[in-house]
Amino acid sequence: MIEKKPLVMDLYTADPSAHVFDDKIYIYPSHDEDEDVENNDNGDQYNMKDYHVYEMKDTETYPRDCGCVFTLDDVKWASKQLWAPDCVKKGDKYYFYFPARDKKGMFRVGVAIGDKPEGSFKPEDDYIQGTYSIDPCCFPDTDGKYYLTFGGLWGGQLDQYRNNKWSADNKEPRKEDACTPKIALMKDNMTEIAEAPRDLVIVDENGKPLQGEDEDRRYFEDPWLFKKGDTYYFTYSTGTTHFLCYSTSKNVYGPYTYGGKILTPVLGWTTHHSILEYHGKWYLFYHDCERSNGINQKRNVKFRELKFDDKGGIITMDGSEK
Repeated sequence: MIEKKPLVMDLYTADPSAHVFDDKIYIYPSHDEDEDVENNDNGDQYNMKDYHVYEMKDTETYPRDCGCVFTLDDVKWASKQLWAPDCVKKGDKYYFYFPARDKKGMFRVGVAIGDKPEGSFKPEDDYIQGTYSIDPCCFPDTDGKYYLTFGGLWGGQLDQYRNNKWSADNKEPRKEDACTPKIALMKDNMTEIAEAPRDLVIVDENGKPLQGEDEDRRYFEDPWLFKKGDTYYFTYSTGTTHFLCYSTSKNVYGPYTYGGKILTPVLGWTTHHSILEYHGKWYLFYHDCERSNGINQKRNVKFRELKFDDKGGIITMDGSEK
């Protein structure tokens, strides 16, 4: 059994976006540098410089490293920090979405295009106009439309935006509605958004938006959107309290009603995830710091089976379980 085991042993990998293409599982993680850097809330310790793609032929076999698909030097608009990416297929092309800091130090979302799920990928010359912050997730809906979700607090700068405009004076709200992740319809070319990013609002059981001080439930980073039946699931990390949580809606734009915890805290400051269905079962891909004994910027990707109850709720799992 390879579930709950580090999947990659020769590199430090994190933030896995996993997808099924051609009946295989492809993992698109970030690549932690093997260096000792002091941690800070701005995330300077996460100084990633390239991306690798991993291919799993099934859930019983460790993944194959498909190699480096592009580096920071290949991204004309970026200055540093290739953080958590995602990849989606449309037609005969694969679109690899990634965040990085631009030349002014602001996080933006870029896209690289390839002919195969394992790459390589060629980054576009500029970032996607109108995007900001980190953690892009591109969701293909069943009607053929594609949506980009993104956003992360603190080092990811989401808390400094209001109505898609940045100000250093903006701070994370506490006794107010929490910061929201963003969602935008993609244009057919998959390299532009078709609308200004909208707020993706998460509400409690009474329909009230979660408050900023509600750190056990409010959004911090790591958006992931999937659909099961006619229900949209928006899943995410609470960051400071180290939970993975889920929320549901019948509308892709929401609002999404908080549903509960997916995973309790893992070893390390927090985790980052994706969810997929493969051969009739659902799986959670995530990371912890087992290989480095808890060093936050030296992480490793894992996966485990994810289960639903008879009402469609995700059954909570213990992040410390090995």
